[in-house]
Amino acid sequence: MEFQVGRTGAITPVAILEPVFVGGVTVSRASLHNKDEIERLGLKIGDIVVIRRAADVIPQITRRLAKKNQKLIQIVFPARCPVCKSELEQIEDEATIRCSAGLFCAAQRKQAIQYFSSRKAMNIDGLGEKIVDLLVAEGLINTAVDLYTLKTEQLVDLERMGVKKAENLINALSKSKQTTFAKFLLALGIREVGEATAKSLTEHFLTLDQLKQADLESLQKVNDVGEVVAKHIHTFFRQAHNLDVINALLEVGIQWPAIESKQHTLPLATKTYVLTGSLVQMKRNEAKAALQSLGAKVSGSVSAKTDCVVAGESAGSKLSKAEKLGIPVINEDELLDLLEDEGLKTKD
Repeated sequence: MEFQVGRTGAITPVAILEPVFVGGVTVSRASLHNKDEIERLGLKIGDIVVIRRAADVIPQITRRLAKKNQKLIQIVFPARCPVCKSELEQIEDEATIRCSAGLFCAAQRKQAIQYFSSRKAMNIDGLGEKIVDLLVAEGLINTAVDLYTLKTEQLVDLERMGVKKAENLINALSKSKQTTFAKFLLALGIREVGEATAKSLTEHFLTLDQLKQADLESLQKVNDVGEVVAKHIHTFFRQAHNLDVINALLEVGIQWPAIESKQHTLPLATKTYVLTGSLVQMKRNEAKAALQSLGAKVSGSVSAKTDCVVAGESAGSKLSKAEKLGIPVINEDELLDLLEDEGLKTKD
């Protein structure tokens, strides 16, 4: 049994087989996709199995054959990444188990650097997928940090380069060091942290140090951050390899302007709202944005920590749960009145 790490950090178990002729080719390996598939098939090391080629191409184990007196060994899924030894994470109800060291793990290197340099992140002009592939293949970069140690003379003789392109890339790298906290956070590639969530996190915590030290409960107080995203963020910042790369990026000169706190001036800064049912006079995303502009967190689920539920037409289980928990419930008209009381124009 072998465990491979994909470019997105997914851990895939691969069965190593005694070579067998199937459908015109010799098969010696077959993907088992994930831990659930191993359990579904009841596989152990030493099993005799039935192989077929799905769509006449992909080797697939369909079942095991029970044999007496077989010496079988239990398959043990790795506790840490087989490539970089970082912590693995698995979200509830998701079959895939992933490495949490996207910034450092060699198996995820190319994708991590491509994402880091993308327009919405560090915006490094001229550093496309083919150039990243070339730099990695030539051994010039291993992590995003290495981008900032590149010299023009290292690049000029590379395929698709030349003096002008090399100089432009070095200049683009230098320019990218002046960024924003939100863009830097986005560039780190934390799972499910997109542009909006990165902005919410940076406006809430204000500094990288405060974000790194945040616990799960603190993270879930941020707009757009639920339990799953909070776990991704918390796990990411617990990995020493990730922190080493972040510190090295700061040491090469990446910086951003300080963020001034606005939370204390916002009237709903400590409140959590939930929207349920259909709204008539405004769209759900408009209501969410309006509440967030007043400092509220808008959650997708009702809990004991919810301060208020806005119930539109055909409100369902969320309304029932709110009533059971004794959480205040307002209708759409009352929401509009609240927004107008706080200075937001919602009616013509």
